[in-house]
Amino acid sequence: MGNESIAAVGLSGGRSARHRWKVLGVGFAANASFSAAFSGIPTTAVLLRSGYHLGNDGLGLALGMLGLGIAVSELPWGMLTDRWGDRRVLLLGLLSTAAALAGMALFVVPSGTRVPGVTALALGLLLVGLLGGSVNGSSGRAVMAWFREGERGLAMSIRQTAVPAGGGLGALLLPVLASRFGFTSVYTVLALACAITAIFAWRWLHEPSHADAGSSSAPTARGTAAAGSVSIKVSPLRDVGIWRVALGAGALCVPQIAVITFGTVFLHDFSRAGVLAISVTMAAVQTGAAIARVWSGGWTDRRGNRRAYMRACSLLTAVLFASLAAMTGFAGMHHTAMTAVFALMVVLGGVSGSAWHGVAFTELATLAGTSRAGTALAMGNTCVFLTLFLTPLAIPALLSVGSWPMVWAVASVCALIALPVFPRAAREGKVRAARACDAI
Repeated sequence: MGNESIAAVGLSGGRSARHRWKVLGVGFAANASFSAAFSGIPTTAVLLRSGYHLGNDGLGLALGMLGLGIAVSELPWGMLTDRWGDRRVLLLGLLSTAAALAGMALFVVPSGTRVPGVTALALGLLLVGLLGGSVNGSSGRAVMAWFREGERGLAMSIRQTAVPAGGGLGALLLPVLASRFGFTSVYTVLALACAITAIFAWRWLHEPSHADAGSSSAPTARGTAAAGSVSIKVSPLRDVGIWRVALGAGALCVPQIAVITFGTVFLHDFSRAGVLAISVTMAAVQTGAAIARVWSGGWTDRRGNRRAYMRACSLLTAVLFASLAAMTGFAGMHHTAMTAVFALMVVLGGVSGSAWHGVAFTELATLAGTSRAGTALAMGNTCVFLTLFLTPLAIPALLSVGSWPMVWAVASVCALIALPVFPRAAREGKVRAARACDAI
């Protein structure tokens, strides 16, 4: 039976091909809900510091524990997704994360004279991270199963766009909620978002049947085999190419995480920006990143240049953060006249440091194959969220030694390190050809 016949059977015997967009919508909502927590909570850093009576070290520890929880749990969740399937893991993760956030709203919030210690806050955020780590690999594997090669870059980038979209919404909403209604409202809203998303996942997220898979993984019009649908016998954990993409992603995340976790502190302490200006700046970072991710996914699908794009992003990010380091060193402390310039540089650097995510995770899943995509995506997310753990811990130490110019200089160096770690673009054609031969 020809490929066209297989696709026809898929459209008639399984769910409509349009169902894959519902699956993508669920994946987007799941990532946005959790991103509003792990990217949104850090935007309340100034209020966290004052509300919980923390210093910069305690603040860095609390925010870092959120990233540590995700990093530690990503690989187990990813392997469990490959074993149990997307639906079970995503439902379990969303509902348990909602429960953890609800628990924080009840027991880990400042109220009157009672202020929870840094230990309680850090452990609460660690638990949220441990449970929420389920969302990334399970939603990504679901998208890869329903979309074919030639569409996956765009689909995965749209899914990854949920991270800055959720973070941007959190940046606009959570600081306002925290300042006006306290952190009970912050954790409650985040818990409701995860719970509501779980309802949509229960309704729409199903793994494709054999017929559905025929329509979603059929070859493209250009005759390219669906690389991501190939069952690869070698474990992703033993694949050097997958590790290079994952480790490069971790290094390139340092400047992005520096902006997300301490960008508000930088704008507040260094240039004396107000709450409104800080919220708008951080929302612009997330909005710009969302737009860049969608564009980059479609662009690299058309050109087949994922690796070249990732390497270009690392170089551009290194240049932007080196420029920000030079500007802060030249301006001096509390140079309010350059507030707008600093905000613009934070936005440009944050967008450049975030634009590549969908492309990198598409490459990871494509290299591994759909049946093992959960593990490969978890490897990438483990490296990324280890960065989310380590970066907030390192920034206070850098501030005590060399102030903000050193922070941004180190971020620039980390982005530059990713350049030789990412696989070279020259090999991409060979890899695709090998996957295509395996699929025949």
